[in-house]
Amino acid sequence: MLSTVAALVLPEVSPFEFGTICEVFGIDRTAEGVPPFELRVCGPVAGEPVSSTVGMGVVPHHGLDGLRGADLVAIAATRLRTFPEPVLDALRGAAADGATLLSVCSGAFVLGAAGLLDGRHCTTHWMNVDELRELHPQALIDPDVLFVDDGNIITSAGTAAGIDACLHLVRRELGSAIVNVIARRMVVPPQRDGGQRQFVEQPVPRCSSDGLAPVLDWVLEHLEIEHTVTDLARRARMSDRSFARRFVAETGTTPHRWLTLQRVQRAQRLLEDTDLGIDEVAESSGFGSGALLRHHFRKVVGVAPADYRRTFTVRAAVAGN
Repeated sequence: MLSTVAALVLPEVSPFEFGTICEVFGIDRTAEGVPPFELRVCGPVAGEPVSSTVGMGVVPHHGLDGLRGADLVAIAATRLRTFPEPVLDALRGAAADGATLLSVCSGAFVLGAAGLLDGRHCTTHWMNVDELRELHPQALIDPDVLFVDDGNIITSAGTAAGIDACLHLVRRELGSAIVNVIARRMVVPPQRDGGQRQFVEQPVPRCSSDGLAPVLDWVLEHLEIEHTVTDLARRARMSDRSFARRFVAETGTTPHRWLTLQRVQRAQRLLEDTDLGIDEVAESSGFGSGALLRHHFRKVVGVAPADYRRTFTVRAAVAGN
């Protein structure tokens, strides 16, 4: 059963990520049928303020001994990358005693420093993935998902994904009826679709070559028409082979990949800013058909165009104000 939760806060803690843990496990909802949780806020030293990222302090009522006997140890995000050995020892001890360990956003770095991510599937905020991979090369990092459940280790992506991870754990341990009650009170979906890839700005390789740049600028102005390597090579006054070789050398990707990313980005803007139907978006971005747009869009962004629009449409956000 999930009844005792230790929320670990370390210096440079992020208040929102800490707050997601408190919101899920620190509110008494027993009147609505939710089993009671004992929430212990733990820090390196009981009663000693822990600094935050926004000019305020968090005063934990418990020290590291509060992790002992907890069913769940939830680690809030922190900007730190090195941690006191007593903190790491306490986490190792909690894991050895059978606790589930859950990290929110950059809290994964604490688990990594304790050696608890070695050989384990995990995630973190997409902006921190490369850093986590460099510091902990034995961790099996999935950069695209909102959270990863690897048994007694649960890691989540940035900010709101901590809510997803906490609600997932409640569902796993206490069932869908309980998680639905909590989610309704929080005014959030009990489970979100898609992963964090939809929130990542996809970098499109750029070309500064005097020979290729004018051609690519022209393509960007005419994405709605079909382009072949032969057509582009002719416009650049090169052979097909020379054009393809030079393109890869200067951009690091193929013409087809570059063109697909540009079309996906145009489709994203159209989905966000217009009321065009999916087939119209496909035509305007050069995919030709809704089916082809859906195929490439999901492959690059990770969700269907319609789901992306529901999440990011400017008009829906304005109408809701």
